[in-house]
Amino acid sequence: MTLLDPVAPATLFTHPDRNLGMELVRATEAAAIRSAPWIGRGEKNLADGAAVDAMRKFLGTVDFDGVVVIGEGEKDHAPMLFNGEHVGTGNGPSCDIAVDPIDGTSLTAAGRMNALSVIAVSDRGSMYDPSAVFYMDKIVTGPEGRGLIDLDLPIGENIRRLADAKGVTVGDIVVAVLDRPRHAGLIADIRAAGAGTRLLLDGDVAGGINAARPDSRIDMCVGVGGTPEGIITACAVKALGGVIQGRLKPKDDEERQKALDAGHDLDRILDQDDLVTGDNTYFVATGVTDGALVAGVQRSNGMIRTESLILRSHSGTQRRVIADHLESKWYGED
Repeated sequence: MTLLDPVAPATLFTHPDRNLGMELVRATEAAAIRSAPWIGRGEKNLADGAAVDAMRKFLGTVDFDGVVVIGEGEKDHAPMLFNGEHVGTGNGPSCDIAVDPIDGTSLTAAGRMNALSVIAVSDRGSMYDPSAVFYMDKIVTGPEGRGLIDLDLPIGENIRRLADAKGVTVGDIVVAVLDRPRHAGLIADIRAAGAGTRLLLDGDVAGGINAARPDSRIDMCVGVGGTPEGIITACAVKALGGVIQGRLKPKDDEERQKALDAGHDLDRILDQDDLVTGDNTYFVATGVTDGALVAGVQRSNGMIRTESLILRSHSGTQRRVIADHLESKWYGED
């Protein structure tokens, strides 16, 4: 047997540190499990409320000093996980935190695929403040798009550039887009360029992450979606080595003026390092309903199974966590 030549161990090997994501996953698991009984019931607010309550309780046990930068609050009128709220025990690292107890409340209510419970974390002061501009024009790809894609280019040119970088034909490229009336022209342009589309009913975060993953059938995610979701996606993209570009897109004159008053350049293209500075991001997602990213909550024979994805940029690790939970511990005798 031939041994591999020894190499000098890297810093991560000689000085291993704590992976906060392994603790945060308990909060996304809890949110997914508590919202699961509402899948397909047509009650998105009740599903979201159950997820918010569970996530908040479990975040309170994590040893970190988190400040919610992107939360429920103004968007969902939630009494917990609002912007500015402190979460965690107060001990440990100081962090910015973005939460979406259910990314895809409508998907959950309808029993459709790709609903997730999501948390993203980065060092304190590193998350971009969009100043209440809720929408952003975005493009996301994997590492092949670095230095090539450009939000200012026509979508057909971006598709051709990505196809060349990946060594495939344009016809092999699949582009994910939220299925919204505002994207009718964009969808037509993608198809006119010769690429295929994957139309998403909801789930902006999952679409972007699948575009950045090397083993996904989605090559690119484009279109106007939530700014908070863009920042959450940036935390994941940094761990995957991918690319995201975004530009704020105010929905009306009032929102535009708020952005200008806050000092935003509405013509500026923001990349992953603008949306989240530094190289210590965590992204944690647990499936609520089944999807291409992770499986949804499964209940069978008194057990609950969850699947989660944990990404960390500093270590470059991607972990999948499959956990089995005793159902009676979560739902009692109901």
